[in-house]
Amino acid sequence: MKHMLQICCKNNNISKDFPAGSTLLDIYYGFNLDFPYQVVSAKVNNRSEGLNFRVYNNKDVEFLDVRDPSGMRTYVRSLCFILYKAVSELFPQGKLYVEHPVSKGYFCNLRIGRPIELEDVAAIKQRMQEIIAQDIPFHRTECHTTEAVRVFSERGMNDKVKLLETSGALYTFYYTLDGTVDYYYGNLLPSTGFIYLFDLVKYYDGLLLRIPNKESPNKLDEMIKQEKMLDIFKEHLRWNHIMGLSNVGDFNRACEQGHATDLINVAEALQEKKIAQIADEIFSRNQEGGHHASLVLISGPSSSGKTTFSKRLSVQLMTNGLHPYPISLDDYFVNREDTPLDADGNYDYESLYALDLGLFNRQLQALLRGEEVELPRFNFNTGKQEFRGEKLRIDDRTILILEGIHALNPELTPQIPAENKYKIYVSALTTISLDDHNWIPTTDNRLLRRIIRDYNYRGYSARETISRWPSVRAGEDKWIFPYQENADVMFNSALLFELAVLRAHVEPILNTVPRNCPEYAEAYRLLKFIKYFTPVQDKELPPTSLLREFLGGSSFKY
Repeated sequence: MKHMLQICCKNNNISKDFPAGSTLLDIYYGFNLDFPYQVVSAKVNNRSEGLNFRVYNNKDVEFLDVRDPSGMRTYVRSLCFILYKAVSELFPQGKLYVEHPVSKGYFCNLRIGRPIELEDVAAIKQRMQEIIAQDIPFHRTECHTTEAVRVFSERGMNDKVKLLETSGALYTFYYTLDGTVDYYYGNLLPSTGFIYLFDLVKYYDGLLLRIPNKESPNKLDEMIKQEKMLDIFKEHLRWNHIMGLSNVGDFNRACEQGHATDLINVAEALQEKKIAQIADEIFSRNQEGGHHASLVLISGPSSSGKTTFSKRLSVQLMTNGLHPYPISLDDYFVNREDTPLDADGNYDYESLYALDLGLFNRQLQALLRGEEVELPRFNFNTGKQEFRGEKLRIDDRTILILEGIHALNPELTPQIPAENKYKIYVSALTTISLDDHNWIPTTDNRLLRRIIRDYNYRGYSARETISRWPSVRAGEDKWIFPYQENADVMFNSALLFELAVLRAHVEPILNTVPRNCPEYAEAYRLLKFIKYFTPVQDKELPPTSLLREFLGGSSFKY
């Protein structure tokens, strides 16, 4: 008789016995759970696993669908493998690059020696649908890293070879799908039949892989135009290729060969050049007569480095003979008791209407007319707006710099003429990929920055930061991302070498997350991910580096 295990299901808090070696899929069916959507993965003792994972000890198990970020990652990875298989069959000499999330989908660069036609996209999509209809299993093979390197070398997949050779791992795994081999750094679905919804469309000079909406998974995410976002990604990818760095394997090899300092210096210089170009454009607008572009509005999501960017922009504006003056949106908070409430009845400080929009716009208009105003200061201890005699009058050379999450929302400054506003969107748009089919989510970049900053300067543990992150992201989805394409210019605050530098700082912080808490799953995932990067010491970073805002050692005061 087979040895029996006790499995506690976190979805219904019921325990049941199962034979040792049962897969998570067997266990899911055994609990007879009533899920509204397709289950795609599970957490086993707070670690994400695929549904083919076999259980040999007593475990706590929580099943996930695509509404959970971990479940969505499993679904999208599996869909990417199906796309790669379809492309490799239809275009054996072609190359597919899954590059970055954009327009509520994933932008894919397909190189087949000629421009992509609509018929090509239709053929790929049809082949994907056939692969899904065949319900082919995804097979995972665990082996010595040297064996995986041999498998990928034989197939000319040098991006995987370089990644695995520089990962430092003794053992690894790869996936096969009916003879097609690929590498993904997380779980896949049990079989292609688990994919129930997707679309593939021509998008500019590439493809857009469309995925289910995370709130309503029975419909596709609505496609939104993000031309500026796509352009900024492409600009940085071009620079990566000029430096000979297509992926993390290339980067690791460059570091091992002693080029880390050069990479840091070039990346920092590129950012400074971009900031100088933005300052020059503001200056040229300012010279057009009147008070043109006298208000610079800077927005971006959490941990995108808005504060350091605005300080570096101020320095560059000064070199153009302008007088930057920072105004904090936080000083325009309404009195605490007048703050709007969120769905749970708590004060919603993220809301645009937590600001005294009337006073803010009256003062801006008065300043633009050349009048003097008394600026407010918000007292966070008393929760009251105060006036302390701080007066301001601006002249032709004054540039008001306003940094905040609502800066690009048209409702913030509806009465200010468009010609007086210069709008900048700042975000950490990670442009390097692990390999051709494994992108690095920009949100992971920002979350790692925030974990380090919260731990060092705000007294929050990694567990607390990870726990708050979903609500931070929800606020961004509501108040920031819808307005990013309103920007006159986008600035990418991610640095090519960044994750290699963050590794030494974030690993010990992530290791403090207890295994018995829900946040451990995310901490474990981030630890696994960051290990792909050869660590780089931060001593080479200049004191003005954007990363100093999170790591410390900045020459700016915060």
